Amino acid sequence: MTTTPQQPDGWPADDFISTEELVRRQGVRPLTSVTDLAADVDPFESDEEFGEFLADLYASRRTDSA
Repeated sequence: MTTTPQQPDGWPADDFISTEELVRRQGVRPLTSVTDLAADVDPFESDEEFGEFLADLYASRRTDSA
């Protein structure tokens, strides 16, 4: 198993950027804790707004599956 994807056949060689190069360019660092995934600021102003978001999300998922 490799962490670097292989260049697909038929793609120009100059269009391919390795995973390692993308990581270097973007300054990505490994997660050290699950709290690294937490948002710095709560995107919802209230629990009610969060509940409305979830209700809409669930409704849209049910619509797409029919």
